[in-house]
Amino acid sequence: MNFFRGVMGGQPAGPQPSGADTIQKLCDRVASSTLLEDRRDAVRALKSLSKKYRMEVGTQAMDHLIHILQTDRSDSEILGYALDTLYNIICSDEEEEPDDSEDAAPVKSKGVAAPAEDAQRRQEDDIGAQFTEKFIQEADNVTLLLTLLEEFDFHVRWPGVKLLTALLKSQCAQVQGIILVSPMGVSRLMDLLADSREVIRNDGLLLLQQLTKGNAAIQKIVAFENAFERLLDIITEEGTSDGGIVVEDCLLLLLNLLKNNSSNQNFFKEGSYIQRMKPWFEVGDDNSGWSAQKVTNLHLMLQLVRVMVSPVNSPGATASCQKSMFQCGLLQQLCTILMATGVPADILTETINTVSEVIRGSQVNQDYFASVNAPSNPPRPAIVVLLMSMVNERQPFVLRCAVLYCFQCFLYKNQKGQGEIVATLLPSTIDANSISAGQLLCGGLFSADSLSNWCAAVALGHALQDNLTQKEQLLRVQLATSLGKPPVSLLQQCTNILSQGDKISRRGSKVQTRVGLLMLLCTWMSNCPIAVTHFLHNQENVPFLTAQISENLGEDERLVQGLCALLLGICIYYNDNSLENYTKEKLKQLIEKRIGKENFVEKLGFITKHELYSRAAQKPQPAFSTPEHMLFDHEFTKLVKELEGVITKAVHKSSEEDKKEEEVKKTLEQHDSIVTQYKELIREQDSQINELKEQVSLLSSQKDQMQSAITQQLSQIQQHKDQYNILKLKLGKDSGQSDGGQQVNGLQLEELTLLREELEELRRQHTLLNTQLTDKDKLISSLQKAEGVQSTEGSAAENTELLKEVESLRLQVQSQAAEITQLQRDRQELQSRTETTAAVGDGDGAKVSELENRLSAQISETHRLQEEVRTLTESRAQMEKELATSTSTTAILQAEKSKLQQDVTESKKEQDDLLMLLADQDQKILALKQRLKDLGETIEDEDDLDARDQFDEDEDDEEEDDEE
Repeated sequence: MNFFRGVMGGQPAGPQPSGADTIQKLCDRVASSTLLEDRRDAVRALKSLSKKYRMEVGTQAMDHLIHILQTDRSDSEILGYALDTLYNIICSDEEEEPDDSEDAAPVKSKGVAAPAEDAQRRQEDDIGAQFTEKFIQEADNVTLLLTLLEEFDFHVRWPGVKLLTALLKSQCAQVQGIILVSPMGVSRLMDLLADSREVIRNDGLLLLQQLTKGNAAIQKIVAFENAFERLLDIITEEGTSDGGIVVEDCLLLLLNLLKNNSSNQNFFKEGSYIQRMKPWFEVGDDNSGWSAQKVTNLHLMLQLVRVMVSPVNSPGATASCQKSMFQCGLLQQLCTILMATGVPADILTETINTVSEVIRGSQVNQDYFASVNAPSNPPRPAIVVLLMSMVNERQPFVLRCAVLYCFQCFLYKNQKGQGEIVATLLPSTIDANSISAGQLLCGGLFSADSLSNWCAAVALGHALQDNLTQKEQLLRVQLATSLGKPPVSLLQQCTNILSQGDKISRRGSKVQTRVGLLMLLCTWMSNCPIAVTHFLHNQENVPFLTAQISENLGEDERLVQGLCALLLGICIYYNDNSLENYTKEKLKQLIEKRIGKENFVEKLGFITKHELYSRAAQKPQPAFSTPEHMLFDHEFTKLVKELEGVITKAVHKSSEEDKKEEEVKKTLEQHDSIVTQYKELIREQDSQINELKEQVSLLSSQKDQMQSAITQQLSQIQQHKDQYNILKLKLGKDSGQSDGGQQVNGLQLEELTLLREELEELRRQHTLLNTQLTDKDKLISSLQKAEGVQSTEGSAAENTELLKEVESLRLQVQSQAAEITQLQRDRQELQSRTETTAAVGDGDGAKVSELENRLSAQISETHRLQEEVRTLTESRAQMEKELATSTSTTAILQAEKSKLQQDVTESKKEQDDLLMLLADQDQKILALKQRLKDLGETIEDEDDLDARDQFDEDEDDEEEDDEE
């Protein structure tokens, strides 16, 4: 114990051993001590030395500590010491304990101290990485650690969470792979979120953040372990945006699970979790106090919304999320924040970006955004308020970029919105008393601020994107330049500014302004021959472009030269040769003489070789570090990629090739028209074929139903026959055992009452049957009348099939008639036997006779119905024969065939109803016969013999009595 006192800070008994010696002795104690207390004290001592002697403890004691974790599972205290020691070895204190002192930043600012500190940090990180690799060499060590996390004891679970987090930070991919293949590994870690101790739950969030980084498989498992539900519950419990660091950790974990993971995004949407995000953005009216944590939380919440509607997602998934956000009111809540006062600038900027992607490409959301008004007097549309910020040079740069992105998303695939923006520039719609979006764009386009020029040009270009109608409408816009001078068109004013670029007063604004105007003109004139004609009509434009391209200017002007080459190429490619002086061929000759084809193509290639072009082509959102870098628009890069090749080919083609190409185009157009006609014909034939197939399938299904109904009826008749035979045998056996005459008479009275009720039901059934037969007669007469005026011809095969079906129905009716005849014979036999019985009284006999009379009437009525059914089948057969002999045209035949099939179908339905009624009547007749047999138990032959024997015995007994 003196040894441990020396290690733990007591008075030394002799000379102090070195750190390495002490650690070696402690390791020997851990390995050799048989008492748990000695091992526990040794591990505690290693823990105290692990921070100061990190390398020595890690090198000598790691294997012993892992052995402790494997063997001493019953003692939570020693497990906690061992886990803490391993944590200190793998993770340095500086990473987990950041310096909060105020003089931390000044130390880093010193020229010597900062590099020394960075070098020390890198060395410590290398040591942690080495020990992490050593620990995870055996995958069982990580599995053991996951098992220890199931311990509820705080001294085991919390150090285990911290150790596993440190392992993930040091060697993330390797540890993720081990956990992924470990049975229930991720599920054990998910249980940490349900721990009632907040410190474990919060550190569990940090652990899951590290676990889900860059691993889609683990992200899916965590999501399907109900992570979304738990995280959203924690965010709500902690106060949503007003919560603390725990809310931030939950949001970071949600971002890990959803970003670039389409499966989890779909699961999040299908689970209706988007609806639960709406309360996050209810910031209230008092926006004066925004803490740093609230700003951070709300920023992450907005990023989470953007992840669900990011342009990089699949279009279907994005559209579905946009629809859900509109339906649950999330978009409306974001627009409320957008128009609120007192919102911090960074939150306002991120909200604008979020609203942009929520409405991008969604017509419903774009229409709603167009209807949003700012709370001003008088109210102004939100679009106008945002554009005012975009063209205001005093606004922050990032805010102006966000407004431009919002305007672009509002017009993306929104021809209705494009028309509304362009309409505000037309003379018939200009309102002098209000500020419109078009006025703001024109004001920004010709202002002294180059950034406003560029933003307005790009915004106006998006109003023309893929919209030929608006390109032509914009040609009508007239601008008043100064008093006493006639107005000029917007197109002419843009070209005037380009040609007079030297007069722009602001230094450094020349290139940015000219690039913006050139992008606008290229977008405007592409695929619009009328705009090209207007541009070429000005005699100064083509000489200006050729002069710009042919000059040898500096590096900054190369981009302008490339855009001028692109604009001149558009004038060639989309030229309709309406101007004699500037036809395609003459422009090509001008390029060859003044510029040179190779030089022209080289200048055109300067655009795509520019570094900022590649950045702008990556994503739709304009993300620029400085205003000077705003040179290219994302949609414009697509246009350049589309036109560069075709313009190059157009410049190199000769006039003969152009003529051939025109001929080929005409031929292709004719071919396309022929193909279109054939396509329409094929569509019509396909629709007709589909209709015929549906009719055939309907008739086939009806035939199958009829066959199944007939099969069912046959089986029921056979069952009734079997039941009849069984009851006949039973009645023969039971008659000899019955000796209670009065009891039988009482039962007979009850049965007679039931028979009366059933006969009344039969009368109602016959009434219904007569009504249906009347309707059938009317249908037959109408068909016979229609036969005289309609000329129909059906397929011989189909008519034959119908005749077969009718014949099968006729045979079925005949079989049922035979069954009824057999039943009549049985009734007559029963009647003859009933006359001989003595068990039934006179009154009951009269009632039975009455029932038999009614039964006879029912049977005669059945025969009449059978005759009418035969008449119906014969009339149908006659109609089918007449239909088979008809000789009309094919088109009329087809239409009349459909009518006939419909009539036949209705007739089949009527016959099915008749058959069903006949079957019901047969069942009622069988039931009546059975009840008559039940009433007359002595009707069978055996019963007659027994009755006579009994009578003879009684007479013999009387004679014997007389003799005595």
